[in-house]
Amino acid sequence: MKQINQTLNRKDAEKRIPQVRVAIDTELTTLHQALIKKDYKTIDQCKKRLEALRREMLLLEI
Repeated sequence: MKQINQTLNRKDAEKRIPQVRVAIDTELTTLHQALIKKDYKTIDQCKKRLEALRREMLLLEI
């Protein structure tokens, strides 16, 4: 039973990893634009979202 749950979780993670990578790329693009414009509010928001996405990616890759 434990192996079945682990297998299902791996398949979910395999589907989620590409989605997280796209989200990270999008946030990095937004962060880059905010840095150019010196939009400090958006910069802080992007950093927080990137940190959350980084943590999620680490959990998915374990």
